[in-house]
Amino acid sequence: MESKPGLDARRTAARLLGAVVDARTPLDALTDNEHGHPQFLALEPRDRALVRAIVVSALRHRCTIEKLIGRRLDRPLPPNAHSLSHILHVGAAQILFLDVPDSAAVDLSVSQAKADPRASRFSGLVNAVLRNIARHKDQLPKALENTHDAPAWFTERLEAVYGDEQADAILQAHRIEPPVDFTVKSNPGLWAERLGGRVLPNGSVRLDRLPAPVPELPGFSEGAWWVQDAAASLPARLLGDVEGLAVADLCAAPGGKTAALALAGAKVTAVDLSASRLKRLEANLDRLQLHAEVVRADALTWSPDRRFDAILLDAPCSSTGTVRRHPDVPWTKTPDDIAKLAELQGRLLEHALTLVHPSGMVVFANCSLDPSEGEDLVRDLLARRGDVALEPILAEELPGAEHFVTGEGFLRTTPALGDDEGQLCEIDGFFAARLRLR
Repeated sequence: MESKPGLDARRTAARLLGAVVDARTPLDALTDNEHGHPQFLALEPRDRALVRAIVVSALRHRCTIEKLIGRRLDRPLPPNAHSLSHILHVGAAQILFLDVPDSAAVDLSVSQAKADPRASRFSGLVNAVLRNIARHKDQLPKALENTHDAPAWFTERLEAVYGDEQADAILQAHRIEPPVDFTVKSNPGLWAERLGGRVLPNGSVRLDRLPAPVPELPGFSEGAWWVQDAAASLPARLLGDVEGLAVADLCAAPGGKTAALALAGAKVTAVDLSASRLKRLEANLDRLQLHAEVVRADALTWSPDRRFDAILLDAPCSSTGTVRRHPDVPWTKTPDDIAKLAELQGRLLEHALTLVHPSGMVVFANCSLDPSEGEDLVRDLLARRGDVALEPILAEELPGAEHFVTGEGFLRTTPALGDDEGQLCEIDGFFAARLRLR
């Protein structure tokens, strides 16, 4: 029997949603266009884009969707009804958040349930629940208002660190599709005009929506810019004037910070363990016509035959600062993961400090919102190491981002929305600290 048009895409969306929620598999790995899930790779590019949009929406609004489905059930779904749950979430995500006709979303969900031995006896329930959701879309604003779309552990952790109001602002921001920021090699005003965007206070160029795939945008082929969230552009600036300095960028791929350092005139050594990610870094540098020495090595054990003037360590982390663009993160990470990553970061930072000259500088950064991977980690290091000093970041070093510089001299950005046109806002969560040997 021939598959209905669009049914394979919905089946794939439900399968990938299950892989994220049940098996804690990162969505980027599942939707990689070369090494992704076989069911995803079997689809045409247009259907792949639809699948990703469905799964991202289902994850971004997971708790809201769960609430709206639950209100339409006489009793909770059986605990092992994972397949049925994913079918319902995929259908509801299309009805509530995507430009898909309600009738198509319902019909394809019912067909999917009928074809799934684990869910076939519930096809009538799928039809009734989704049709009811479609008829009562006006309930969505209130459901959004009274729900945090994150697992309890994640919400509780944010509230403990940032307080209820700021945590709520961060969680609200996670529901909104993020803009796209570009770091330009020169003349941001010109590129804002050519790309149809605007210049941010830090000099990045922002587009609220991409008008075409990135490789088709003006300036891509000539290497005039690279895509980089404005928050990720800040840590490299904390090294100050690097012209002529030997700088190592540890855990460097995909290379946005390497490019910024090379553009600023540093003699950059880019270090990363992943061969595939280094290939991407080299391709980016080639396109941008920038140069760096590229080294494949484990940053934990790398032992070069020279010392550096400065180190930039953007350490592997929980990525909780990037939930706006990676809504799978709260559903694939756990508090145990954060603890393990913080321990790894501490070891990486200790090793990075052995790679600089006496009085050399190390900027430690990551895209986590959790202080155990940021403030607490650095405070602990400073308490143990009398030969390491914090070199406080000064507000005037980061025009437009002054409000992200803390009283201790750390950089702490969050995605919480802002309304001051002179300040950076709607950016990823980032932490950075500047350390110097003494």
